[in-house]
Amino acid sequence: MNDLKLLALDSEDLEVISTHVQDAIVRVGDMGYAQSDNRFALLLNRYVWDKSPTNKNNERRRSALHFDNVKSIKISGIDSLAKDGMLNLLAIIFEASDLPSGKIILTFAGGGTVSLMVETIEARLSDLGAAWATKTTPSHKEE
Repeated sequence: MNDLKLLALDSEDLEVISTHVQDAIVRVGDMGYAQSDNRFALLLNRYVWDKSPTNKNNERRRSALHFDNVKSIKISGIDSLAKDGMLNLLAIIFEASDLPSGKIILTFAGGGTVSLMVETIEARLSDLGAAWATKTTPSHKEE
């Protein structure tokens, strides 16, 4: 399987990236905001939802995701000092304010969020090459 590389420049593109990173595992210490570069980045172990349905092997891949044009961030419900803490990324959504500006929200299991105030949507997801088999497929209970 080829490494995945995606670019999001609008909310529809961002939905595609969100689909690919649903259920990714993120270490708190692998997220960071470079204020001088207006960039928020994170490393994640994404579940490979895009694998062929005929291939029954479950797989995770090491990936990088970054957002440019970030003016500020707000973290809620996450202990940013617990660098080894693990988070399960559920979704990424965009809330427009004064287009093209708005807020990108990364939602994690347990209610934690990272909110990015952005001038415009510009996000990149890239697989870094490392991949490994996993025995389980993520699932979600209906509420």
